Amino acid sequence: MKNYKVEITNLNTSNIKVLSKKEMDELFKRYQDGDKKAKDLLIEGNLKLVLSILKKYNNGKHNVDDLFQVGVVGLIKAIDNFDLSYNLMFSTYAVTLIMGEMRRYIRDNTPFRVSRSIKELSYDILAFKEEYQKKHGIDPSFKEIADNFNVTEYEISNALESLTPTISIYEPVYEDGGEPIYLLDQLSNSKYGNVERDNIISLNGALDKLKKREREVLLKRYIIGKTQIELADEYNISQAQVSRIEKSALNNIKKLLD
Repeated sequence: MKNYKVEITNLNTSNIKVLSKKEMDELFKRYQDGDKKAKDLLIEGNLKLVLSILKKYNNGKHNVDDLFQVGVVGLIKAIDNFDLSYNLMFSTYAVTLIMGEMRRYIRDNTPFRVSRSIKELSYDILAFKEEYQKKHGIDPSFKEIADNFNVTEYEISNALESLTPTISIYEPVYEDGGEPIYLLDQLSNSKYGNVERDNIISLNGALDKLKKREREVLLKRYIIGKTQIELADEYNISQAQVSRIEKSALNNIKKLLD
């Protein structure tokens, strides 16, 4: 994962102090004995933890300052409820609460609501991909991700697509010195766009008549979004073979529709 500095308004993130375990333990004892100043020092000394988690969600779709603030809320909750007697690292305990606050903020501020389970799965997938990449130096395949979470590859694709930002129908899609063309101009009033209902039925019928491997390749390429290289690894064949299967499947679809 690329390292970068998160810019937070009115906060110099490069000068944040990091507390040692000994300092943390002493401050927690002071705070639990009623020293309010110790709580402020615990918050200030753990802001780096909030920032490290914020990097996972800082994708340009959400206000970074707001995400940081809700992350600090999770940090404060962790400080208020942490119990030294369990002999647990504070960061291990706090991460869950900080991430929970950020996820709740993102869920509540998404224009189109995505179910909580799908949203949580999407961020769990991102975390898994990051750890896998660090360990193996490459991204995991869809199959490896699906096996890790015990879900289908389609569910993985659906969860990742939930992270895609929504686009306004008034978003310009083309402009060349003249009047811009907006997304709204490209939309059709019919339920299936410019494709007639009969063609949709015919397409479904044509897919059913394809060979099993051809149908699988088309579905995984155009529905799940896999690359030919990923399919080659999955089927233990060359990319060229995958390309031929895909081309044959598309040609057969065209013949069946004609």
